[in-house]
Amino acid sequence: MSQVKNGDTVKIHYTGTLTDGQTFDSSEGRDPLEFTVGSGQIIGGLDAAMPGMEVGEKKQVQVPCDEAYGQVNPEMRQDIPRSNIPDEIPLEEGIQLQMQSPDGQVMPVTVVEVKDDAVTLDANHPLAGKDLVFDVELVEIK
Repeated sequence: MSQVKNGDTVKIHYTGTLTDGQTFDSSEGRDPLEFTVGSGQIIGGLDAAMPGMEVGEKKQVQVPCDEAYGQVNPEMRQDIPRSNIPDEIPLEEGIQLQMQSPDGQVMPVTVVEVKDDAVTLDANHPLAGKDLVFDVELVEIK
């Protein structure tokens, strides 16, 4: 039976959880995830676990945050004056918004604190700083 190697296009079913067991993503009920191994299309720690797998094989992969979405970067949190945010934009902790950088790039941010005079926005990925666990099943090597 053939084994996955770098450069192969594969299809996997997966469930991603935090170390406390909370599921953050899954292919359940959807088509399998298709990607090219070693191409950087998925997080590094999961990508690195693929070589050597055979179709039908299942395994659990522990991915430390440095091989997933990285550490939380404090510089990615910013206080914005409340007056700079249009009144029609809903502001409550946990809500996701989109900001535009001076060069026109759109980036998602999360509202982490709302005060009378300022709003704290966080542009870190929601899974930054978290170790992840993936239950993976190799469905196909193309």
